[in-house]
Amino acid sequence: MPADNLAHQNHNKTMTNQSTLYQNLDNYIRNTRNEFEDKLATLVETPSVSSDPERAGDINRCGEIAAQYLNDLGVKAETVPTPGYPVVFGSLITDPKNPTVTIYNHLDVQPADASEWRKAPFTFYKEGDRYEGRGTTDDKGPAMTAMLAVRYAVDKGLPLNFKFIWELEEEIGSPNFEYFVKRNIGHLQTNSVLVSDTIWISRRQPAAPYGLRGLQGFLFKLETHAKDVHSGLVGGVARNPIGELAQVISQCYDAKTGKVKIPGFYDDVVPATKAEVNSFVNSGFTTKGYQKAHELKSIRPNMKSEADVLKAFMAMPTFEVHGITGGYTGPGVKTIVPYRAEAKISARLVPKQRPAKVARMVKDFVKQINPDVKVEAIQALEPFLGDFEGPYADAARAAMKFAFGREPAFTREGGSIGAVVTMQKHLKAPITFLGLSLPEHGYHAKNENYDWGQTAGGIKMFVKYFEEISKLK
Repeated sequence: MPADNLAHQNHNKTMTNQSTLYQNLDNYIRNTRNEFEDKLATLVETPSVSSDPERAGDINRCGEIAAQYLNDLGVKAETVPTPGYPVVFGSLITDPKNPTVTIYNHLDVQPADASEWRKAPFTFYKEGDRYEGRGTTDDKGPAMTAMLAVRYAVDKGLPLNFKFIWELEEEIGSPNFEYFVKRNIGHLQTNSVLVSDTIWISRRQPAAPYGLRGLQGFLFKLETHAKDVHSGLVGGVARNPIGELAQVISQCYDAKTGKVKIPGFYDDVVPATKAEVNSFVNSGFTTKGYQKAHELKSIRPNMKSEADVLKAFMAMPTFEVHGITGGYTGPGVKTIVPYRAEAKISARLVPKQRPAKVARMVKDFVKQINPDVKVEAIQALEPFLGDFEGPYADAARAAMKFAFGREPAFTREGGSIGAVVTMQKHLKAPITFLGLSLPEHGYHAKNENYDWGQTAGGIKMFVKYFEEISKLK
């Protein structure tokens, strides 16, 4: 790991006044656009799909490219090995007496089915101010945005030290991130952590999440005989594993309302307060806009108001079925009774719910319903709850208002970032979320994109945030 006393530069520069910091910022942003686009294009065209073992070479290459980007900025950076994919770590100490902020992003991406995309997903496309390609918004674009803001802040002599943690396993649950943190804790000491991997509720209203849902994944497996058999010979006699799994799932939750039926599932849930719900509602959210952004033809009938929808995906747990495999899936109908089936399921969890406890509940419940179904618990992530008050939240408010003209609504993110809980546990520093992605950017979806407006505003936002936290001693 790079030593913290390396990369001393610009330490003799001093800030004179606020106008000195911002007087050339707009020109800097305009002049850096081509560089931003070139760097983002190179990363997008390096298909760092962490869930695909065949992409291992691309993932390692992505880490090497990213480390070189940081080194080119004067950051002392390297790829740090783990039992899985490496972590890119960089340190730029302007003065040991200055406070330190650690910036977290991830550079691995979701898979992409080329047949569903308008254009090749791992080819970078620019159309006006719009950038398309897998990873543009999640999370390579925001990572480059923050990096270029750091360069400007350092060049202007802002009294702040910077560390970078760029992960390459976030999309698979960060299985080796704690290994990285625990073995390098001496180099990771920091006053605060900044995460830019979250989504606004709408383009017109910035949002700063302070909470994340956790996750407990499951595989439900059932095998009832040795092979697929002719339904004309055994239909009515042989057990059907797909049908039985469907029955088990229907007893676990009400698919129409989403309500989970497993006893004790909601026992540890702490409802969002009235103040929290008001903040959610003030995020610029509309149900109509939400449906349009995510291409939802309809939503559950019990979602009667904006507050209902917001609480459902920000502050309540879920039980979701992601896929069922088994039997014949080719064209037409093949009249067999399948011999095995598997369901891929997860529960999103809210603060105070523990993945291990929920896993035991689900296993016990399924065993009572159908003891032949094997339940495998996989990919557990703890939920996270931070603060939306205090000096770092105030810095986020000031930064977003400066860059985008409006203070952020403080929300909770419906997804999970495993590394955040690990950093909270081991670094014991305040964690702030300043994301730049929008609903229409297609997070985890086909035709993923990012745009120059969010990039330009993002550089401004980060510079202002850095100035604000540099004053905190």
